[in-house]
Amino acid sequence: MTGWVEVPDGSPFPVTNLPYGVFSTAEQSRRIGVALGEDVIDLAPLAEADGLDIARELALPTLNPLMAMGRPAWSAVRAWLSDLLATESRRNVVRSHLVAAQDVTLHLPFEVADYVDFYSSQHHAENVGRLFRPDGEPLTPNWKHLPIGYHGRAGTVVVSGADVVRPSGQRKTPAEEAPSFGPSARLDIEAEVGFVVGVPSRHGAPVGVDDFAEHVFGVCLLNDWSARDIQAWEYAPLGPFLGKSFATSVSPWVVPLEALTAARVDGPAQDPPVLPYLRRQEPWGLDLTLEVTWNGTVVSRPPFAGMYWTPDQQLAHLTVNGASLRTGDLFASGTVSGAGKAERGSFLELSWNGSEPLTLGDGSTRTFLEDGDEVAITAWAPGADGTRIGLGSVTGRILPAV
Repeated sequence: MTGWVEVPDGSPFPVTNLPYGVFSTAEQSRRIGVALGEDVIDLAPLAEADGLDIARELALPTLNPLMAMGRPAWSAVRAWLSDLLATESRRNVVRSHLVAAQDVTLHLPFEVADYVDFYSSQHHAENVGRLFRPDGEPLTPNWKHLPIGYHGRAGTVVVSGADVVRPSGQRKTPAEEAPSFGPSARLDIEAEVGFVVGVPSRHGAPVGVDDFAEHVFGVCLLNDWSARDIQAWEYAPLGPFLGKSFATSVSPWVVPLEALTAARVDGPAQDPPVLPYLRRQEPWGLDLTLEVTWNGTVVSRPPFAGMYWTPDQQLAHLTVNGASLRTGDLFASGTVSGAGKAERGSFLELSWNGSEPLTLGDGSTRTFLEDGDEVAITAWAPGADGTRIGLGSVTGRILPAV
């Protein structure tokens, strides 16, 4: 029910969404809010007025304590808020705690404990394989047996809007006899979806695919900035390191899993059959459509529903060796790419490793990012009652190397 709430048509934040973030104003320090249309709901004073114990957690400058409380608490807060927005007699109370979105500063919504990035799009993996192993099989032998991933750097996860300084490092092309040091000349993006862990797990106790929703609080957008030339020289034999660790951007709003019920779909059929611990118990594929803009020009619309490995499988694989979860853990889907050229989620693929430049709206051409370039990733999903909900956006601008 929408109740008394009026949200502008086309807003990513209708009453069926209610994503969480952390905001501040000129008068108020950081606190938890929920996006609603063109406003942010200041939750703590509303909860305090209703005598809710959770008002303490909602007044904090991070989502972590709320996320650690678990699904019963998450569901209770969402139900309380939905009831407020559906009850005409509460209209004035809620309106007194609305802050115009244009007047707030949004912050990193949670303290990142650990960060893991997966490699779960078959189309992306095959594109990369064709680019770098043209005479071999596009997929490595293990790719359809387990969700491949790497551990990233939690300390360099930044909120949308933060500038990204061009990284420097060692580079070596096949034609060069020795490596050189300098700014990355092949700076790229990866359009991804992130999953935020709320409830921790015990060290040594794997988390099964059927426990996904008991641990994961919600979903955000993520840009895994990538220095392809640094990555290409360093990645063998241990995988990504400095080519990835300089920055990862996330959207400021975390959409709770309950808001995405209508977006849940079955993941693709998996052949060969996966091992028992990876067998899906519930449909945790998500019908999300991402959109990537480069200096204001839409260059790609990657579909998330076709991701070969779904987030419940990723979480199960992440913990199957006994690795524990912590509140604030972030794990990402890996680059989202579809079958078509206009559905590729990285500039490496869109420019086919630099051989097919893209023409932007101003007539300029690009293969990889130049200083001053800005990238924005947005996403939409079907919501309850036939609505459409958004995941907000994750943006970043490239600054010259220092």
